[in-house]
Amino acid sequence: MADYVIPPPPIVSVPVAGGGSFPVRRVFCVGRNYAAHAREMGSDPDREPPFFFMKPADALLLNDGDMPYPPKSKDLHHEMELVVAIGEGGANIAEADALRHVWGYAAGLDMTRRDLQNAAKKEGKPWDMGKGFDLSAPIGLMVPASRIGHPGKGLIELKVNGKVVQTSDLSMMIWNVQETIAYLSGLVTLAPGDLIYTGTPEGVAAVQKGDLMEGVVEGVGTVTTRVV
Repeated sequence: MADYVIPPPPIVSVPVAGGGSFPVRRVFCVGRNYAAHAREMGSDPDREPPFFFMKPADALLLNDGDMPYPPKSKDLHHEMELVVAIGEGGANIAEADALRHVWGYAAGLDMTRRDLQNAAKKEGKPWDMGKGFDLSAPIGLMVPASRIGHPGKGLIELKVNGKVVQTSDLSMMIWNVQETIAYLSGLVTLAPGDLIYTGTPEGVAAVQKGDLMEGVVEGVGTVTTRVV
């Protein structure tokens, strides 16, 4: 056994519907993967190559957990997403083979300190502190693909305090799951335990302390969190 000089950090994992836990290695996020969201963020939604940013694994906030309003921000935004869990790794994965690398799916939220992100963009600096802050990635139960298949279409929706604020269909992704996996695996070698947040539809907006967010991905599951 290794002689660690400090206690090793715990393994981050997401509970699986029906029992067990999915251990998480890395969290990749796809930017601007729905055309209408790209437009609302001031970008051209034409089919350019996807781009990615990351969140730490311990940024995950498990389903129904409260999310503290993050420090140094006055503009916290919700972004409702389908999350893909990689069960078999690989590099340069072909699109035709991509889905066999998927273990399962979950509903998730990519929470964003929009003011910090916009300031970083303006100055040509990295977005990390706008995206990868503590508990910035709420996630629901993981569901095995062996049970639900691979959702290529279906409702993706978020309510805040009971009001629908984001609603679209998974088929509206610019880059679908298999295309995203193929492209990302050409940049890095994917590994079991990696998660991919696949982008958000239009309707992103600010939330305040006390707001209840309730998201759903049809055929996959839900994610719920309250800002405190």
